[in-house]
Amino acid sequence: MNQEKLSTLVEDVLSRLLKGGATDAKVVARAGQDLSVRVRMDETELVEEAGTQSISVRAFKGQRIATSSTNDLTAVGLARLVSDALELCDLSQEDPSAGLPDPAELAKSYPDLALYDAACGSVTAAEAVARARRAEKAAREADARITNSEGASFGRTTGGFVMATSGGFRGGYHGSYASLSVSPVAADEGGKNRTSGYWSARRVLAKLEDEEAVGREAARRTVALLGARKVPTQEAPVVFDPDAARSLLGSFAGCITGDAIYRRSSFLIDKLGQSVASDLVTIVDDPLIVSGPGSKPFDGDGLAARRNVVVDKGVLQTYLLDTYSARKLGMKSTGSAASATGTGAGVSNFFLAPGTASHDEIVRSTKQGLYVTSMMGFGFNAVTGDFSRGALGYWIENGELAFPVSEITISLNFQELLARIDAVGDDLDLKSGVASPTIRVGRMTIAGS
Repeated sequence: MNQEKLSTLVEDVLSRLLKGGATDAKVVARAGQDLSVRVRMDETELVEEAGTQSISVRAFKGQRIATSSTNDLTAVGLARLVSDALELCDLSQEDPSAGLPDPAELAKSYPDLALYDAACGSVTAAEAVARARRAEKAAREADARITNSEGASFGRTTGGFVMATSGGFRGGYHGSYASLSVSPVAADEGGKNRTSGYWSARRVLAKLEDEEAVGREAARRTVALLGARKVPTQEAPVVFDPDAARSLLGSFAGCITGDAIYRRSSFLIDKLGQSVASDLVTIVDDPLIVSGPGSKPFDGDGLAARRNVVVDKGVLQTYLLDTYSARKLGMKSTGSAASATGTGAGVSNFFLAPGTASHDEIVRSTKQGLYVTSMMGFGFNAVTGDFSRGALGYWIENGELAFPVSEITISLNFQELLARIDAVGDDLDLKSGVASPTIRVGRMTIAGS
């Protein structure tokens, strides 16, 4: 379904809601195509392709709110969607923070951020399988110690959506995204298997890393873990590679949304204007990056998307707010509404700004410590900031990666973790909506043998 048909559908449903008694309404229609394939040991395990189309509404009767959605776009399905939403409004309780944004705040125009690449949508299932096979083959042939594989996957998605509100907003755009990942397995001593992986993702298909390069890097990371062992329990510097640091930043992202603040489920409550991290730390949410994985020209409320500096040289500058959470907190929206039909703020391209040191320089300047490549478990308490997770990586001796390390746990309260960041790398890569360069935390507890 093209944008014109989506727009016609949205206008029709919006009109029905208002004629049916809604005082305000928001309607969103989506249509897209998804393809996912997975191969393992050169055999195809999964080919899944689907087209999706749906319409969602958020209806208001005064300060009573209801949401409803359907993928049944027949006349009967649309009539039921409208009647259900209106009936649910009558059953809901009034919410004094409910309502569409002030029309004066709505985006009147917005930029083309190059979010759609037609080449993504043209990738056939056969081509996707071939790409995944080439990546896995490169991984398996890169080193004789690669004896097995957890598989290689390729996925692409394309789609568009249109949003209209009774407050006067009209907008929509197309988007695309493609990804490739490989997870080889190497046999270790004692019958153990070691696995790692590597992945690439971009909105523009041509900017994906070469399949063979992805496979070889996945193999290199896997073989490097052979012979992994524990280290004694101690306190030492911990260097996080970009993927591991991205996981840390994702935990932080969940603590700076307006929802987390008004629900009092964040360790950052009442911290605006205060130092919450090292002065090397600047964290930005920028939805306006051209072809960025989380980019969008407007937010789910119809406000113009904008760049927000969340932490500036260690000082917390703002929370990320949608219209609803801003009203709950007596503040202004930051244009960060994540959902076009529900309430809730979210991140777009959320990243720790890169520093000037290279990855190698950070490792070389670490006399002794831990280099983390991945973490396991979910040991983070957003309310207290307590953090403890299993980790995998390498031990650093005299500025070099000396041997692989596994079966350890790293822990530190998140406020201290942020404050102890003493090095930030220059290797930021926006493969996903949350990203970080290499970082080093000056001291953490490492629980091992």
